[in-house]
Amino acid sequence: MDTVDVVIVGAGPVGLLTAIELVLGGASVLVLERLAEPSTAMKALGIGPLGREALQRRGMNAAMAEAEARSVAAIRASTERNGPDIRAGGSNFSGHFAGLPLIRKDAQQDPERRVRLMDQQAVEAMLADRAHDLGIELRRACDVTRFVQRADGVEVEWTSPVGEGRIRCSYLVACDGGRSTTRKMAGIAFPGTPPTTTMYQAIVEFDDTEPRLAAGWRRTSGGMLSYGPFPGRLFMLDFSGPPADPLAPVTREEIEAVLRRITGTESRVTALHSGSRWTDNTRLADTYRQGRVLLAGDAAHVHSPFGGQGLNLGLADAANLGWKLAAIIRGEMPESLLDSYTSERRPVAEAVLANTRAQLAIMRPDPQAGAMRDIVASLMQFDNVNRFFGEMMSGLSTRYDLGSERDEVGRLIGDRPLGQGNTGVSLYDVMQDGMGVLIDASREGEAARIVAAATPRIRCVNAATGPSMLIRPDACVAWAGDGNSTAGLEDALRRWFNPNIG
Repeated sequence: MDTVDVVIVGAGPVGLLTAIELVLGGASVLVLERLAEPSTAMKALGIGPLGREALQRRGMNAAMAEAEARSVAAIRASTERNGPDIRAGGSNFSGHFAGLPLIRKDAQQDPERRVRLMDQQAVEAMLADRAHDLGIELRRACDVTRFVQRADGVEVEWTSPVGEGRIRCSYLVACDGGRSTTRKMAGIAFPGTPPTTTMYQAIVEFDDTEPRLAAGWRRTSGGMLSYGPFPGRLFMLDFSGPPADPLAPVTREEIEAVLRRITGTESRVTALHSGSRWTDNTRLADTYRQGRVLLAGDAAHVHSPFGGQGLNLGLADAANLGWKLAAIIRGEMPESLLDSYTSERRPVAEAVLANTRAQLAIMRPDPQAGAMRDIVASLMQFDNVNRFFGEMMSGLSTRYDLGSERDEVGRLIGDRPLGQGNTGVSLYDVMQDGMGVLIDASREGEAARIVAAATPRIRCVNAATGPSMLIRPDACVAWAGDGNSTAGLEDALRRWFNPNIG
């Protein structure tokens, strides 16, 4: 039987980034994908700062800039044809909560850590290119049918058009979406709330004789509507109930009927180029690990798509899991390190599920929801409240509980110039190979000496100003110290990089 360190089920963005993280950490990987070709379904239109930064740390900054430039060009073209686009307020716009486009850049603590406008297909394509460059094997049209966990590994079986396959791995990672067959076969509970509404995202054409839809968000007595910022892009939230058949193809007639119900006008859709349907089904796995099977992305959590948080959340899962699993496979860390994956990432998902439910509550077309919506809009005029919503929706409020009183410890650090002999070099520039980083701002370099003696998996760089920081491969600050103090550094190294120190 063939063997590999890790089998990943699912070749979407989360599965591909998990594979990249593992290979950079020295593991061998096989990715199995049910679909014969990449999905063309319309999903996320942007990528949040934590997901964007995970890709930037792995060498995809130029690809993201190109993808964003294409998106911006499409928005400008749409604006020229249709008038002001969804981003009313221009560059000061920084996101929305429940269709309230009130989150302002000038109220945010880190306004440069922003969403980048690019669709999910572009994100998946650049990840596939990076995986290919790293020699990661991806097999498409492979449907996993069975796996058996043993004390020392997992045996995985699948079917494909060319026959059946079987392989033995040390760990199996499920990145196969909200209906994950891997999660179901592992017996991991997936409790939550059933769907109550139906959401649509589509690219359409209208009868040219009709008035154009106004760009931006609109709440009516029939539901919610957003038009733009891309040509023909339509998002609708229908409160008449969940779909009778959520897997049925979306039709032009269905889009037209829902649009008429929400707007109250006889809008005629003449063409449907792309259409997707979701519900507010909201579920969270009891655990992200069952033995040697782990969950990431939508396989671990599903929620309504408000604010485009799902892709950001899943990519941060991959960044958190990949380096830890690779360290275990290298034999440098105990398997208990995986306990921190669920304990760190599950509360983050729980918070996202909560805010998407809250958004739905104030989008409903009834007077009570409208009254609460008005109060939320008024509160968002205060800078500190606006910052709260901005950090919640972007994920920048994330802080893992690492037991430190220092606020920066447990935070996911953004890119920054390093200075002091590192002219033109930024933090993310030195994180491309998946290693940890010590930023040593001490005058005597004691922190760097301790780290160098503990592990070769951390790159030490000098900085002009403090504090000194130990940064995990997922950009989480694991330790910080002022001046020449190294108190707590060895404990952090022992916890995350080498348990045998001392």
